[in-house]
Order: sequence, then structure tokens, then C-alpha cells
Amino acid sequence: MRNVLTVLMVVVGFALQAISYFALAAPWVTTGVASGEPRVVGAPVLFIAGVVLVFLAAVVYELLPEKRGR
Repeated sequence: MRNVLTVLMVVVGFALQAISYFALAAPWVTTGVASGEPRVVGAPVLFIAGVVLVFLAAVVYELLPEKRGR
């Protein structure tokens, strides 16, 4: 169970980072200061949340007990 939860957290965290970086952040080609703003206001917060989620996956892996019989 802890392996599945850990892998799921890592995958969701990396997906959140990729989506917020490539789809929601500021466009790469800028023509002025106004176009340097992110497309979604909370895009940097979502990226940081993805990083935190990946690091918390290690905490979940360590704190959840291992299945009995191993």
C-alpha cells in the first residue's frame, strides 16, 4: 500500500509541476513586460505545491508501516 501511495504522490507531484510550468506559467516568447505575467495567477504556487508533494512522498513512505509478512 505504501509503495502505491508513494508512487502515486510522485506522479501527481511531477504532473502538477509540468502542467503549471508548461501550460499555466508565462509564455516563453515575450514581447513586453505585460506578456511576462503568468497565464494563471497561482501558477507558481501550484508548481511549489508539486515540489512539496514529491518531497512528502518520501515522508509517507517512511511513516506508513510495511505490510505484515515481509
